[in-house]
Amino acid sequence: MILVVNTTADTSVSEEVKKLAAEENKDIKLIEAGDKKIGNCIGCNYCWLKTPGECAVKDDYEEIFKEIIHAKELWVISDTALGFINHKGKNFFDRILPIATMYLKFKGKEMRHVARYKSTPDVGIIYSGEADKAYLNRWTKRCAINFESKSLGAYSTENIKEAVACM
Repeated sequence: MILVVNTTADTSVSEEVKKLAAEENKDIKLIEAGDKKIGNCIGCNYCWLKTPGECAVKDDYEEIFKEIIHAKELWVISDTALGFINHKGKNFFDRILPIATMYLKFKGKEMRHVARYKSTPDVGIIYSGEADKAYLNRWTKRCAINFESKSLGAYSTENIKEAVACM
């Protein structure tokens, strides 16, 4: 399953993604999270130690996380701030941490968390606003490496067709 989560208040972007994906016969599940409460990670480590795989912060993210662990691909639509994804998009990515365990292993010359589940979704970003695309691509790649998946890239809303083609 391809999971698309729109963290913005603008549903026109997700509607365009949905339309283009249908034209290419791609089965996506769309979650409108713009009005949902997605708090920030509080760094308590409960998701690793006390309640493995489950975040201690109880908000609307719980229902989304259940979809993430079954997705083949995860695409996040986010507004931008200061050349990066905004706080809601960043909170969303920070809260993905329970898909990993606290255990570490070397992969090449880098330390990585051991995955909690058999597979983790590949990750892509569709951003609205001004952003440093090269930086977002590098950041998305680092996120994907950390969760033993691959980066699908970062695309502005002006390049939605390109993003859907990568799904």
